[in-house]
Amino acid sequence: MKFIRWPLAKIILLVDFFFKPQTQKHPPKIQKKLDTAFLDYTLYEFKACPFCVKVRWAARRLGINLKIKDAKNNLKDKETLLKQGGKIQVPCLAIKESDSIFWLYESSDIIKHLQEKTKEESSFSI
Repeated sequence: MKFIRWPLAKIILLVDFFFKPQTQKHPPKIQKKLDTAFLDYTLYEFKACPFCVKVRWAARRLGINLKIKDAKNNLKDKETLLKQGGKIQVPCLAIKESDSIFWLYESSDIIKHLQEKTKEESSFSI
């Protein structure tokens, strides 16, 4: 299985490098509001995970910046994901709201949430 995963991971990383979408450009006022709105969002990922790439690309297309934590190679990030999120599954979006953290799994759910939040934040800015 390792002999399949290693080359597949390298292919995913190459595709990510060469074909990543362009970042959506927002007017400075809206971009600042989006940066503030997503300040407490953290994406836990494995770099070569295709579902993580899907979420990173969606965030890029939306023009939002997320903090990214490597839950595969960084033991501290992996422990945080396990202890606070409850399981080591990526992608996982940690959303800090006041004194609690909401853990959102599943790439499609994460993307849907990011799209809705971006639409909400950018529509009230103009």
